Amino acid sequence: MDLQKYKITQISVFIENKKGRFYNTTKVLKEAGVNIRAMSLADTMDFGILRFVVDKPDVAFESLVEANFIVKKNYVIATAVKDESGGLCELLETINNLNLNIEYMYTFVNALQNKAVMLFKFEDIDEAIEKLLQNNAELLEEKFFKEY
Repeated sequence: MDLQKYKITQISVFIENKKGRFYNTTKVLKEAGVNIRAMSLADTMDFGILRFVVDKPDVAFESLVEANFIVKKNYVIATAVKDESGGLCELLETINNLNLNIEYMYTFVNALQNKAVMLFKFEDIDEAIEKLLQNNAELLEEKFFKEY
């Protein structure tokens, strides 16, 4: 089974919690012709971690490195979730029953008709992909984020 096609490249940018840093990050992506598909920002008192899924992850990574940002690439899984009461709970019940550890998650809104898209970072991404596919989870391929 080709697990790689279900691994969505995520770009993480470490930014100082200062006025203009978030803007500067998005400006670099704009100038590189990169479209943000999903995003999460977590902050502390001194810094933030900006996580993106974009249409051109390699271009985003290189552009941000060239602009002297601290950047990291890793993988998340995207799964479709029923856009109704309890939809997320049902998926989380499956994940819990499979004993998979979620490190964090965020959403991609309005991606599919009548479904939401959740992005998950798992401790062991290959195990998560295999188990979720075996349990009929609707995983999306990375090409979805390039075509949407």
